Amino acid sequence: MPASTRHHRALAVFVHCLGILAAVPALPTAAPEAAATPRPPAATPQPTAATPQPTAATPAPPAATAAPAGTRPPVAMVARVTEPTPPSAPPAMAPPARAPASAPPQQVTVAVATESSPAPRYRIQVRNVSNSPLETTVRQELPPGSSTTAISGGGRSTPAGGSATEVTWRLRLPAHSTTTLGTALAATAPGRPLTAPTCAFTSDGSRPYDCATATWQAAAAPAAEAGEAPPWRRYPVLLAGLAVLLLISAALVWVWRRRRGRRVTAAALSTGGGESDRGTVYPRPAAPSPVRRRRTPPVWMLVGAAVVVLAGVVGTAGWTATRQVAAIDTQKQPTSGAWVGTGVNGSLGVPLRESAFEFTVYRMTCGAPGTAGKADGGGAAPANGRRCEATVGVRNVTGDHQPWHSELQRAYLPGGRWVSTDESATRTANLGRDVFADPMAAGTRMVLPLVFTVDGRDPPQQLELRSGVFSAGVRVQMP
Repeated sequence: MPASTRHHRALAVFVHCLGILAAVPALPTAAPEAAATPRPPAATPQPTAATPQPTAATPAPPAATAAPAGTRPPVAMVARVTEPTPPSAPPAMAPPARAPASAPPQQVTVAVATESSPAPRYRIQVRNVSNSPLETTVRQELPPGSSTTAISGGGRSTPAGGSATEVTWRLRLPAHSTTTLGTALAATAPGRPLTAPTCAFTSDGSRPYDCATATWQAAAAPAAEAGEAPPWRRYPVLLAGLAVLLLISAALVWVWRRRRGRRVTAAALSTGGGESDRGTVYPRPAAPSPVRRRRTPPVWMLVGAAVVVLAGVVGTAGWTATRQVAAIDTQKQPTSGAWVGTGVNGSLGVPLRESAFEFTVYRMTCGAPGTAGKADGGGAAPANGRRCEATVGVRNVTGDHQPWHSELQRAYLPGGRWVSTDESATRTANLGRDVFADPMAAGTRMVLPLVFTVDGRDPPQQLELRSGVFSAGVRVQMP
């Protein structure tokens, strides 16, 4: 038998023995007396009185075996009863998944729409969907540098910090009622979109009910006033240039063929015989014809054709490269560590979508420097720190529940410094509810405040929001 076969057979026997040992269950250990005494037979019913008793002639069992027969079986039974049976292992079960968080029912809803007008105009509808009257504060953030020309519903225009302005209404909404508000802004430069987010807050203005946004676009300019493309990028001009090149090439070929035909005719006349050779009995021996070189196109024609081909290649390459460069968006900035999706930049009130969530930042307010430690539930804050609260709308655009984390939501300060969400202050702003504890259900939307504790007098310049560590996220520029 070959050596390899012997080794395989020995290995198979060893594995088989291991399997037999693993299949044999572990037997409980018994007491020494129980191990030495055989198991008693099963109990049988006692004989009745009619059963005859054994006579004296019947040999009695020896005394050495009679005593253990009456005492050891109970010992064996006790040892057998008191021996614990090892419990079976519980079935392997995955830990229950966290239930997705559902947005609390909204009592007030907001809808914003723009009107087709030469100047920006917004129409706001605030609806109370509850069964009781409510008091609410409605705030509309105006674009930086804009001013109002008309406000309906008793609203007031107040500065919101920096160059931003907001319009505020204090309303009392009856149950199941709808109130329509409106604002009109001064005319701006043509082609400039204006976004005005609007939120409805509780009566004290601390917690948002709902938010909405709308972007006003100026009417499109007529086709005659639209800027024309450069001549070298117009298709008719390109076709006309190609036709001219073809005509010039055809003309050059025709001239070359004509000159060549003339030369061939002149050479034939110079070598052929005339009328003086006719009728001669002894013709003159034919003179050897000179060796002729193969005719080639003239140099100027080759140079011209090369120039035309080179010009066509350079023109096509330049046109293609220009179109590709013009298609590049210079406003986009790369996001470091973005593995899923593409980083999106936007401004206040513009919905921005990443791989899993759609974020919309409606408002950003900051307290006075040094007031961060006075907020209830806040953590340790610097002496000159303050808390900035951002009203953010989050929508799950996927078909499954998605978690998100407070550490990934950041506010960037001047100089490149950043801070994450203050979890304790955010929980306090949301009435003790941890908005990051449970994942968001598919298709749900929440409007909630996120609190950031910053130091210094400068407010955040940018917010970075993302759903996961490997998500590109969105970046919102603050006014």
